[in-house]
This record gives sequence, C-alpha cells and structure tokens, in this order.
Amino acid sequence: MNKDLLNTIQNPKDLRLLKQSDLPQLAKELREFIINIVATKEGHLGASLGVVELTIALHYVFNTPDDQLVWDVGHQAYGHKILTGRKENFDTNRQLGGLSGFPKRDESIFDTFGVGHASTSISAALGMAIASQLKGDLEKQHIAVIGDASIAGGMAFEGLNHAGVTKANLLVILNDNAIGIDPSVGALKMYLTNVKKGTQKQDNIFEALNFDYSGPIDGHDLDAVIAELQRLKSVQGPKFLHIITTKGKGLKQAEKDQVKYHAPGKFNAQTGDIPVQATTIQPPKYQDVFGHTIVELAKENKNIVGITPAMPTGSSLKFMMETLPDRAFDVGIAEQHAVTLAAGMATQGLFPFCNIYSTFLQRAYDQIIHDVALQNLPVIFCLDRAGLVGEDGATHHGVYDLSYLRCIPNLIIFAPRNEVELRNIMYTAQLGLDQPIAIRYPRGRGVIIDWKQGFTKINIAEAVTLQKGENIAVLSIGTMAKNVSEAINNLNVSHYDMRFVKPLDETLLHQICKTHQTIITVEDNSVRGGFGSAILEFMAEHKYTNTVKLLGIPDTFIEHGKVTELQKSIGLDAESLKAFIGNI
Repeated sequence: MNKDLLNTIQNPKDLRLLKQSDLPQLAKELREFIINIVATKEGHLGASLGVVELTIALHYVFNTPDDQLVWDVGHQAYGHKILTGRKENFDTNRQLGGLSGFPKRDESIFDTFGVGHASTSISAALGMAIASQLKGDLEKQHIAVIGDASIAGGMAFEGLNHAGVTKANLLVILNDNAIGIDPSVGALKMYLTNVKKGTQKQDNIFEALNFDYSGPIDGHDLDAVIAELQRLKSVQGPKFLHIITTKGKGLKQAEKDQVKYHAPGKFNAQTGDIPVQATTIQPPKYQDVFGHTIVELAKENKNIVGITPAMPTGSSLKFMMETLPDRAFDVGIAEQHAVTLAAGMATQGLFPFCNIYSTFLQRAYDQIIHDVALQNLPVIFCLDRAGLVGEDGATHHGVYDLSYLRCIPNLIIFAPRNEVELRNIMYTAQLGLDQPIAIRYPRGRGVIIDWKQGFTKINIAEAVTLQKGENIAVLSIGTMAKNVSEAINNLNVSHYDMRFVKPLDETLLHQICKTHQTIITVEDNSVRGGFGSAILEFMAEHKYTNTVKLLGIPDTFIEHGKVTELQKSIGLDAESLKAFIGNI
C-alpha cells in the first residue's frame, strides 16, 4: 500500500479517486500531519483528531464544494482544511498573515460559512438548503456537523425546530464525544449518554422533531460512516446522524486529558508530552486572579454565586466549582440563559458573578438590556478575553464591549489596569451595588507578582492619576495603561487611568480639559462608540475645544496573530505610542 497517500491529495476530487480500502491509511497520515504541525505551531488539537474519519468520509461521499458542508464552531476543521487545498501552507495556521484557525469564506470555496462561535451550523445549513429549494435544485446536499456541547445551545434548537417542519435537504451530524472545551453538561448530555448505553426509555427527541434519525454509530469506523452517509444521500427531508467519537483520537495523552489537549500549546509530537514550564515566578493570568478571588470572597459572603456558559476552565470558575460546587454553575453553551439566570438570582438577593468572554456576551445582548439593566438588577458581569485575544482572530477578539455596553442605561463599566484593581473591583461589587456592573479584563498574564493583596473599596467614577505633565494628557482605559506608561517614560506628559468608562470621572475631566491643550485616548476597543467617544461626548457637552486624538481598534475586523503583533500593526504597542505622542 502507498504509505504517502496524503501527499497525493490536493483537493477532495483526488480523495474520491482512492479505493475505500486505502482510507484508513489516509486517516493515519492525516492524524500524524495534524499532530506534527500543532506540536510546533500550536492550535486546537483534540477536536480535529476526533473527526479525522468523519472528515474523510464527508469529502469522499459528498461532492464538495457543490455539496455544502458547515462545521459548527470550527475547532475541528483542521483535517478539512488540509484535504481542501491548504496542506502546503497549513503550518501558517493561526499565525499573522496565515490561515485562519476557523473556517472562513474568503479563504476557500470549501469553507461555506464562517464560524467561531457555537450552535450556528444548523441554522446556516438550513438557510442554504432552503435557498437550494427555492432555486429548484433538489439534488444539492447540505450538511451541518455539530458537537454535543454546541447542540445544547438555544440557537441549535431553534434551527432544529424550524428544520423539522420543512422538506429541506438537510443532514445534521451530531459528533458526540461528551466534551466541548470542558465536559458537556445538562439534561441533553444525560439523554445522549443514555442513548449510547441503550438505556434511554423515552421517545427519540430528534425523531420527535421530524428528523429521520440514525445511529448512534462508531465515528471512527470509516466503512460504517461511509455506508450510512451514502444511504442518507437518497433520503429526502431533514435527517439526523448520531456518531460517537473520541476527542483527541490517536494521541494517547489527548484522549486521556481532553480538556488540556483541546489547545495544548507546544508539545512533543512523538510522545505527546507537554514540556514542563520553567519555575520562574510570573504574574498570574487575569482569569486565575478572577478564579481565586471569587473563591476568597465567596467564603466570606454566602450570597455570592458564580455562573459560566461552558467555560469553567477558560474563565477559571473551575476553582469555585471545586471548592463551593453548590454555588458555581456551568450552564453549557447558553449565554442568553446565563445572563437571565443571573438576573433571576439577583432578584432574590444573591450576588451573581456572571463570567463570560467578551466576544460571547455579544450573544446575550437583549438579555443584558431587557432582563438586567432595565430592571436595574445588580448582576456582576466579568468579561474575560476583552481586547485583542491573539491567534483565535476576528471571531474571538473582545473589542466591541465598551461600545455595545456604553449605551445601556444603569450599567457601570470598569476596566482594571492590573490584577490588584481587578480584585478590588470584585470586592467592591459584592459589598452591594444598586445597579449592574461590567468588569472587562484581557486574556493572558498581568504585571504584578505580589497580586494577592488585601482588599480596598473602589469609589465609583473615580479615576487615578499615574503621571503629571504639561500640555498633553493621555487617558487610558484598562491594561492599555502599561503600554502608555512605557511609551511616555521620560516624556513631559500627563497620564490618567480613567478606570470607569461609565460613569466617567467628570470632576477630573474638567481639570484635564482646562490644563492640557491636547488629549489622547487609548483603548483596546473599537474607536467607534468606545471610551474615546465617551470623552468626546463629554467635551462636546461642556463646549471644550481641546485637540483630541482617539487611539484604539480601527473600524475594521482585526485578523489573527500574536497580541503583540496585532498591537504593533494598529499602533497600540508602546513603541508606536511613543512615536505618536512624541511627534505631537
């Protein structure tokens, strides 16, 4: 048998020329290729390893790209990318100027729908299927591949509910491995577990939604998967195939520790071992500051509860789930539910810390306005991954939260410049506010080694003066203070950490406007409608005519790359800021 099958595949047409008996060898080579690249270049590992056989079977049976394939979230699409003409430059995956870590429409005709957030695939594929119907094309196939964590999201159920009353040529494939990024949770997970065991006594939920259900089948048995896909091609209307896979399949450590090997960083491709990190003492990750601080506060305040939509590890709410399991809730991929659950708890006198990535809070916008702010409920939103997040790119950058939150009445918005400030605002919030607050902080490490200090209450709408100078005042928000401080070292420039985007420290702003000719605002949020816009609105209201420069995320989607690379590309790194300020 040819032991170099992968190098003969430039696109799925080449794949379809292979004998079916050759495909297990191709699966082996594809796994090895993914492992070798991700071991050195980093990325999402376990999800793609788990669907190698399914990926091959889909492109072998269906006439892609004419038949349309939608991957939910897209963590698992590396094999898809490699088989669809991107093998030669796959080593640029998630790097500046390279391939996106997720399916992306302008990258390949085989990427039929851009993804990155969960639970969207069924709606998108159904939309494509209905469009084909309207055009009179009844032969085109439309396939949505969705995981057991994503299918529990509300939007997935909305798509299923609609699809079940259509005659659309739609195939939903449930890739059931009992884990998303963290283990799946909820009643649907229990239902799927019982289906796998053969102990589910109730009617099939998917058949009840008018889907032609088949499975569960072994997703690593290529012959079985191909046979079922070929059968389903001739079945009319909405169909549902339930396959069982193992996340991380083919790498022993990834199968054993599926959470860690979801995106393990660099590792040894031969052994699978992750290098032991140097014992150098480093500042903590902001997520860990949140995680340890909420436990510390919750031990003293019995009314504190924690909520996360499927990210207990990423948000570090896992520490509270381990220590105080009755008061920490992973609600699954359900951001809307998480926010309104927090609102319900707040009506009963609890202090809900609702921890959601900035980019994912976008999915619960109505709930923030209608269920929290309109009722002025003191929910404490902790927005992790605010600002530029790096290699995950445009779907994951948290660069719109200041803009989309700032227009909401009753909502306090705070951005700590360091770990101590994050701890203190969390402490302040649980002392009892009479309105909701959003606390936004970035991905990655902070700047303080000795961060676990005693708590100090923060006065609402009180900024901090970091440096006094003349003529030029730089107003920063959040952790951008670090870049600004480095940039203006030895410059006769004032620097203020405003801390609150809403409400602003108007007393200080009046002083700044009266004593400085030029004002520069710096934020890692969109310059449209963000912190700088708030300063401009204040100045317009009070008829100040100072020169104002707004620095932040430009009005375009920022792609993937290291945070430092991205900051430099848009002039937010310390060196660029120094050059900009020095030339004024």
